[in-house]
Amino acid sequence: MKYVETFLKGVFILELERFEDKRGFFARSWCKEEFRKAGLNQDLSQCSISFNKKRGILRGMHYQVRPHEEAKVVRCTMGAIYDVVLDLREGSSTFKKWFAIELSAENRKALYIPEGCAHGFLTLEDSSEVFYQISEAYHPECSMGVRWNDPAFKIQWPNKDVLINARDSQYLDFKL
Repeated sequence: MKYVETFLKGVFILELERFEDKRGFFARSWCKEEFRKAGLNQDLSQCSISFNKKRGILRGMHYQVRPHEEAKVVRCTMGAIYDVVLDLREGSSTFKKWFAIELSAENRKALYIPEGCAHGFLTLEDSSEVFYQISEAYHPECSMGVRWNDPAFKIQWPNKDVLINARDSQYLDFKL
């Protein structure tokens, strides 16, 4: 795998190194040893799938707080998403900054999201599926979020006409 560091501290785009022949290709999408060597959290506690029927569905911005902070690897296995990471780590040089990338079944890129960052996405196509590898089990008491359109972050979404659940749309304005 190729690890492409973004301007957000600790956030990496993961690109496949494909071994191709006339049948197609083979590629490793996760390796505990490679993650360790790259300094990334290699713990894997659970995997999850989010299937989204329509274009314009927004999920996020979610994270878990201590003692159950989580790192994630996010990959779009069907369709396409606009994937956003928001740095909520106080003291980080990129605190309150965000990074976005299109993840799709076609480009096969993934995103590594470290602990302390919020994550969300907007579907760009109908029938988009997102696959998560997560370092920590889900703990509802530690589950938090910030609003997708909070003025403290100024996230530039490609579409403001979104379908979002009540919980995600009602987070209060961000305060330190």
